[in-house]
Amino acid sequence: MAKSSASIGGVNRAQAGFRAPADPLLTLDGGKKSLRDFGGKPTLVNLWATWCVPCVKELPTLDALAKREQGKLNVVAVSMDTDESPKVASFLRERNVAALTPLHDREYGMMTALGEQGLPTTILYDAAGREVWRFTGDRDWTDAASAKLVAEAAGRS
Repeated sequence: MAKSSASIGGVNRAQAGFRAPADPLLTLDGGKKSLRDFGGKPTLVNLWATWCVPCVKELPTLDALAKREQGKLNVVAVSMDTDESPKVASFLRERNVAALTPLHDREYGMMTALGEQGLPTTILYDAAGREVWRFTGDRDWTDAASAKLVAEAAGRS
C-alpha cells in the first residue's frame, strides 16, 4: 500500500552512489530502454501505477517538472501496471501527461532491483547514473523544496 509523504519523513540517502539498474524496460510503443540510456543528464525516476491514488495525484507535478527542466533533467515515469502498455499510454494521454518519459515494467523487476515495495517511489540519479537519493510517497514536484532536492544532482559527475 502506498504511504503519504507525511508518513515517510523525507529523503533516503542510504543507496547514494549506487548505479541505476541496467535491466531493460518497455517503452509504450513496445521497444526497450534501460535507465542507463539516460546518462549524461541527471534523471528523476518515478515508480508509479494507474491504480495508486498518490501516484496519480503527483503525476501532473512530475509532468510540470519535466516541462520546466526540459534539456537539463530527464524525468522518467516507470509504470508498474500489469496491464498492456497501450492502456498505460491511454491513461497518460487522458490526463494530458506528455512531457515526461513513460516506461513500463509489467513484472516489477525495477522495484525488485531497487529493493522497493511502496508506490510512488522517486529516485534521483546524477548525470553519471549514480543514485543521489530516493523518496517514497507522493510529493508536489513543482515546489521550492523539491527544486532544491532535484538541484542536488547538478554538478555531480
